Amino acid sequence: MMSAPLGTINNSTMMTPLTDQEQLLENLQVFKIQGRDKRGRRILRIVGKFFPARELSGAVGEEALKGYLERRIFPELGGRPFCVVYVHTYVQRSDNFPGVAALRSVYEALPAAVREGLQAVYFVHPGLQSRLFFATFGRFLFSAGLYGKLRYVSRLEFLWEHMRKGEIEIPEFVHDHDEELEHRPLMDYGLESDHHRRAFDAPAMDSAASMYSLRCIS
Repeated sequence: MMSAPLGTINNSTMMTPLTDQEQLLENLQVFKIQGRDKRGRRILRIVGKFFPARELSGAVGEEALKGYLERRIFPELGGRPFCVVYVHTYVQRSDNFPGVAALRSVYEALPAAVREGLQAVYFVHPGLQSRLFFATFGRFLFSAGLYGKLRYVSRLEFLWEHMRKGEIEIPEFVHDHDEELEHRPLMDYGLESDHHRRAFDAPAMDSAASMYSLRCIS
């Protein structure tokens, strides 16, 4: 029996039973494919707060993450154009951040069809330190193709410029935090605590100039 060519998506993987760790990802709905954006592209929603980093630590957890994506997510995308909406709200390093090494490993393991289909990554509620990190090391850790697709979204109102509201489900705590940022603008600069220690500190506010540039490249 011939094996599938390298870089293709094998639909039979969807029928493979999930491991306990993969089932945990399924139950928590960390990854969910929902609807289409305003350009008609499929949406892969990722909620960082839901990721069980403690349960999926180390090499075993990394393999479980790859296995789940191969069985449940990649076959549904099928190599067609899609975008990612990554929600970073309330991500904490010890609880729900998988680590940069794991993220890079997962990206490098993407089938060619999936990598080519990825059109944009919308990073919702990015922290100030996350912006600085990706600006400094992003080009070295990830390919220029992925780095160039990254779009920072400091407020949900800017996300709706690209998404249809009824097509993607945003958790209530994200809406609550977004509203809190409107009433406590110093949190945007990391100058006021929001009582949550995050992997990349508090979100940074987009200036008028930066928001204009983001709109131009989106």
